[in-house]
Amino acid sequence: MLSVRSLFTEYPGERGTVVRAAQDVSFDVPNGKLFTLLGPSGCGKTTTLRSIAGLERPSAGEIEVAGKIMYSSAKQIFVVPNKRNFGMVFQSYAIWPHMNVFQNAAFPLQVRKLPKKDIKARVMRVLEAVQLDQLVDREATKLSGGQQQRLALARALVMEPQLLLLDEPLSNLDAKLRDRMRSELKRLQRELGLTTVYVTHDQSEALALSHEIAVMNDGRVVQIGTPRQIYEQPANQFVADFVGTTNFIGATVSSVDEGSGRCLVGCGMGPLRVQASQGVAKGDAVTVSVRPEDVELSEAPLQAASGDNLCKAVVVAKDFLGEHLDFQVKVGDVVLLARAHPSLRTPVGDSIYLRLKTEKCVAIPAATGAISVKAAPASTTSSPPEISKSEETVPRAATKAALPQPPAGAPVLGTQADTASAGAATAGTASAGTTNPEPPRRH
Repeated sequence: MLSVRSLFTEYPGERGTVVRAAQDVSFDVPNGKLFTLLGPSGCGKTTTLRSIAGLERPSAGEIEVAGKIMYSSAKQIFVVPNKRNFGMVFQSYAIWPHMNVFQNAAFPLQVRKLPKKDIKARVMRVLEAVQLDQLVDREATKLSGGQQQRLALARALVMEPQLLLLDEPLSNLDAKLRDRMRSELKRLQRELGLTTVYVTHDQSEALALSHEIAVMNDGRVVQIGTPRQIYEQPANQFVADFVGTTNFIGATVSSVDEGSGRCLVGCGMGPLRVQASQGVAKGDAVTVSVRPEDVELSEAPLQAASGDNLCKAVVVAKDFLGEHLDFQVKVGDVVLLARAHPSLRTPVGDSIYLRLKTEKCVAIPAATGAISVKAAPASTTSSPPEISKSEETVPRAATKAALPQPPAGAPVLGTQADTASAGAATAGTASAGTTNPEPPRRH
C-alpha cells in the first residue's frame, strides 16, 4: 500500500554543513497494517513521517501510495499535501478551543463544502468509533487529555484517509491514560483496517501496537521486523540496547554450526552455546545479548536440556520491585541482570544456579564505530521537483480567509502557534488530506 524507497531528506546546517535527517530510508507497509518508526530523538523518524505527508520535501527517493507516486526525485513529481488524502495526528493535538466536539470533527468536511446531511452522518460515525458520540456538544476546553487525543484522531479519520500518520500521539498523556489509550488506538486500527504509520520513541508502544517496526538511528533504518523479531533477534547492539533491557557479554566465536545457525563462544563466563546473527563467523569478536527474563534462576541445581547453558553464580545484589525481583548475579568475571518471581528469596552473597537457553542468547557483531554515509544522488539534490499547476497548494490569502477566528479572550489548548498551524492545515492542506500540521521538528 505504502512504499518508501531510498528516501533522503537533508537540510542546510550551520557554517555550510548538511543536516542528514533521513538517509536511504526504505520500507513497505501492507494495506491495513500498522507500521512503526521507532528510535531516539533526532534519529529522523518524524522527518520521514513528514516527508510521507508532504510537509517536508525530500532530497531524493520515491514515495508511492496505492500505486500512485506522491514523490519521485527521478520523475520530478511532488504531490502537495492537500492532494494526498492522508490523515495526520501530531503530538500537540491543537484542538480548536472555541468549537465543541462536533464542530472540531466536522471542520475538515465543512471546508470541503460537503452537504450538511453527509457531514453529520460521517462525523457521528467517527465520534461513535472513538467513543465521543455522547459529548458532541461539549466545549473543547472541557475535554480531558484522553478525550482531546481521541478528538484529534476523529478529525483525521472523518475524511476517510488512504493513510493515517501518527506522530507520538500519546506522549502528552499520563502513564495510566497512555496505556489505556494505546489499547483503544490498537482496537480502532484493527477494527477499521486503517493503514497506519506510527512514530514513537517509546519501545512499549511500538511492541504493543505494531504489525512491523523499523528501528531508526542517525537517520537510517537499522532493522525492520515484527515486534518479536526486533526484541528477540536484534540485528546489532544498538537495537538490542534501545529496545528493552538486556545483558551484553563480550565474547569471541570459537566455532559456527551453519546448519543450526548456532555457535560456540568463549567469554568471561566460560564457553556458551548461543544463536548466531547474520554475518557472524569463526574468530569474530561478538557481543552476546540475553534479556533479564531469559536468565532462569534456581536455588537447586538445574537439569540440563539440549542446548542449555548451566552455570553456578553468586548473588551480588537484588531489588524488590513488586511484581518481580531484579537479581545481579556474578558468573566468573561477568555480572548478569536476572528477573525472577518475588518468591525467590536467595540472600545476597549466597550461591545460585542459572540456565541460559541457547535460542535466547544472540551473538551480534561487536560495535565497529562509525557507519559509512551514503550521499544522496547529486543529480537530485541540485534542484527540487517542480509542482504542476494542478497540484499547487491553496493560495495563502484564500487559506487565511477560510480560517475560523476564535473570539477575543478565548482559551487556547496548547500554544497559539500550534492552534493556528493546525487551523491553516485544516483549511488548506488538511481539508483534503493531512490534518493538524505543526512547525517542523527534527526527530
